[in-house]
Amino acid sequence: MRWLVTGAGGMLGHDVLGRLRADRAEVVGLTRTDLDVTDAAAVELAFTEHRPDVVVNCAAYTAVDDAEAHEEDALAINGDGPRLLARAAAARGSRLLHISTDYVFAGDGTEPYAEDAKPAPRTAYGRTKLVGEEAVLDALPTTGVVVRTAWLYGAHGSNFVRTMMRLEKERDTLEVVADQRGQPTWTADVAARLVELGNRPDAAGIFHATSAGEATWCDLAREVFQLLGADPGRVRPTTTEKFPRPAPRPAYSVLGHDRWADFGMTTACDWRDALRDAFPSLR
Repeated sequence: MRWLVTGAGGMLGHDVLGRLRADRAEVVGLTRTDLDVTDAAAVELAFTEHRPDVVVNCAAYTAVDDAEAHEEDALAINGDGPRLLARAAAARGSRLLHISTDYVFAGDGTEPYAEDAKPAPRTAYGRTKLVGEEAVLDALPTTGVVVRTAWLYGAHGSNFVRTMMRLEKERDTLEVVADQRGQPTWTADVAARLVELGNRPDAAGIFHATSAGEATWCDLAREVFQLLGADPGRVRPTTTEKFPRPAPRPAYSVLGHDRWADFGMTTACDWRDALRDAFPSLR
């Protein structure tokens, strides 16, 4: 199969490309400079030149707070871009794996959001990502895949885990939010799940790709300190209210993973185990 990865310069895109190359797959990675997914002519040309069997769309507008003031810009990349990719894929019989987010949900739940839970985004970012989901599933009802993920960290971009590793050296103590719950997720794990999905032509629809278990940001920071050999007690719990942001953060972002088992595919490991495995590459 021929693979095409858009947004290949980002944290997740980088790991998807690396995983496919390690598997000796025939793959082309296009960065934001290489391909503007909002340019219809450029998208058509990319499909014509590379003739992909499977496209993994990692291109996204991910500046959650900036999207509140620039929703049209976010919509172009998160909504119009996936629509153009999906239409091009449909015209050529390609499959499309599109990356989405926990922000399509309200974030006020108390139990993991199932893949078929009703979206109710509360932010501009979430609204634009939901438009992209709908565009992909509308154009590719039997071959399109939406993969929601959350709380990502990895070796090839700025993220919460690497920030905590830096701050451990710079500060005696720090306050970290303890009233938001989610699933810290390693991009290398998500990349592996995407490749597994891409190799399963019978798999379509919505999947959730996050680690198992759940944690607060404070829990995650303390686990990072623990792995660094530092005192986790130096991380002090605080509230979301103390750090106001333009876009409201979900209080509960835990996602369910039942559809992986339905297809007999790999189930998620616990977030602590994943963080431990990731740590050498993060350091």
